Amino acid sequence: MKIIACNSNLPLANSIAEYLKLPLTKCSIRRFSDMEVFAEIHENIRGEDVFVVQSTSYPANDHLMELLVTIDALKRASAKRITAVIPYFGYARQDRKTGPRTPISAKLVANLIEAAGADRVLTMELHASQIQGFFNIPVDNLICSPVLLPNLQALAKQGECVITSPDVGGVVRARHFAKKIDADLAIIDKRREKAGVSEVMNIIGDVEGKICIMVDDMVDSGGTLCNAAGALIEKGAKAVHAYACHGVLSGGAVARIAKSPIQEMVLTDTIAATEAVKLSENITQVTVAKFLGEAMARIHDSRSVSVLFD
Repeated sequence: MKIIACNSNLPLANSIAEYLKLPLTKCSIRRFSDMEVFAEIHENIRGEDVFVVQSTSYPANDHLMELLVTIDALKRASAKRITAVIPYFGYARQDRKTGPRTPISAKLVANLIEAAGADRVLTMELHASQIQGFFNIPVDNLICSPVLLPNLQALAKQGECVITSPDVGGVVRARHFAKKIDADLAIIDKRREKAGVSEVMNIIGDVEGKICIMVDDMVDSGGTLCNAAGALIEKGAKAVHAYACHGVLSGGAVARIAKSPIQEMVLTDTIAATEAVKLSENITQVTVAKFLGEAMARIHDSRSVSVLFD
């Protein structure tokens, strides 16, 4: 079993390797003068079960190309099996045609990963779970609740909580968390006027005097969660906390969250923390290294991965 780290999230890759008690395979991924990507593996990996750890986070195109070129290098070096470990799968929001003459980019990326030579994909909290069907190779889509639940359960002991979905599309996820901590459920009905801008319209459920815990798969600009937090406070919520798997946090998201009524936002480290995130007083990161490492070990040993969710 070999673990290779591309450049998007080296701290996570190192933590995974530490959990599995394996050294990272020596490799170099660099750029030519025109920023063309080049990958070279410095160890023999013929006949090995290889796991390539790479989130396709910002800059998404560069990190995606790093992943593809590395997989191609491994394929040509006769690796027995190549598993693309993609903690954060970029382009997942483009899972369908949203209008005339628009792409389904998630399907395109799936095709590229397969064409490069990947035999399997391991990822976390796909924005749209149907993307698993875009691949013709096995895909393990891990849910992040086992990582976030210990923190969430500690919060639930501080008072009566209500799990809140920031939109109708996240109700299934919110219901899952509500069931885990035996809490009520609330839903925020919003209307999105244009990409990246949302307007809260109505709150379905009783939130007055309760600790509201918003759960989502990802936080990009932070506008949806910050607007929702303000609406919950206006409706009488005692406090608002937010939990999400992927902290994309583009633009001025960190500053926006700092000024919002959100007391604490808990994210995982599927995307490497920026300096702004590290310095933020109301953003906390928890690691998925052990969770991903255990899943990788189980895939290598042909054991069940689904038991990790029990």
